Amino acid sequence: MQDVDAARSGGDQSGDDRFRVMVVDDSAVIRGLLTRSLEADNSIKVVASVGNGEAALKALDRQTVDVIILDIEMPVMDGLTALPKLLAAQPGVHVVMASALTRKNAEVSLRALQAGAADYVTKPSSRSELTSADTFQRELTAKVKALAGANRKAPAPRSEAAAPAVEAAAAPGAGGNLYGGRQVVLRKGPMVCPRIIAIGSSTGGPQALLELLGNMAASVKVPILITQHMPATFTTLLAEHIGRATGVPTQEGVDGEVVQPGRIYLAPGDYHMVVERDGTVDRIKLNQNPPENFCRPAVDPMLRSMASLYGSGLLTIILTGMGSDGQKGSEKVVEAGGSVIAQDEATSVVWGMPGAVATSGLCSEVLPLKEIGPQVRKLIMRSAA
Repeated sequence: MQDVDAARSGGDQSGDDRFRVMVVDDSAVIRGLLTRSLEADNSIKVVASVGNGEAALKALDRQTVDVIILDIEMPVMDGLTALPKLLAAQPGVHVVMASALTRKNAEVSLRALQAGAADYVTKPSSRSELTSADTFQRELTAKVKALAGANRKAPAPRSEAAAPAVEAAAAPGAGGNLYGGRQVVLRKGPMVCPRIIAIGSSTGGPQALLELLGNMAASVKVPILITQHMPATFTTLLAEHIGRATGVPTQEGVDGEVVQPGRIYLAPGDYHMVVERDGTVDRIKLNQNPPENFCRPAVDPMLRSMASLYGSGLLTIILTGMGSDGQKGSEKVVEAGGSVIAQDEATSVVWGMPGAVATSGLCSEVLPLKEIGPQVRKLIMRSAA
């Protein structure tokens, strides 16, 4: 019964502008639960539901889809094998990997992200948990809508003139992009050489982090703190991947650890990571305070704590991600004299988090991903000269 429900809709329907989703999972029960969860939102339509990667490829011959929910472990053709074939069969489609939260599956999911998957979701460990998992259903629906909507954005009206402290963006890669009907605006004035760097990311973040840090971390000797929206196990593996890719000592933050230059610290899953001053040293502190922006770890608490300690010495970088986590924290960074750089829309998987700060007058630069690392290196070298 792996593809008996493959062609649910019978093809594209004129006038139906709902986001089109294909669910790929070897369990018919799980496919049904995922379908009901997604279609509870009136803007989503599951147009195909199949049991393995081979059936998914056949379904793409009959269906145009916006997002594919792709299981990892399946017979005939597993998710990792199917991923590049699906991306080639329909360029522009977004793939969300779905798997149970195990170290093995987390490792495969990270490999899938590097191979072109846009995001991942961790499935509850049992059918009863899946049926009652409101958080999982909300996360899945939000990711599908953000990814599908990224390809369907309608032109938005230009915003009113920027406030006196900012100017209309003319930076490379900014290009008049719009977010929530507002235009990119940049702050005036020079950026200060950072004593510490804070990075926030979400959807598309693991890929972006590996590219950014590969271009920057080895030559930038200040501490780098990262909050990436990820569960435990995933953050452990991501820290390992970053360390191997950069050659820079990288680990999940440990409660009470002294912040040291030349090291990268990643917020562990399910913990907010902040910095507190203890006499003459700064220490990482972890807490399980309530989620912010539906996230734990969240970017905002990290930025609030660092802004109060480092002022103008703090550089914040907001990378690809859905939602607006990091915007309020970036306001505190700017108020304290620090600087903010955002990834541009063209190179973001979802221009939510960077779009929120880029259109709020908080950024000194809005840049393509490949230009952020060189810009930071240039800033440090210029200050050292």
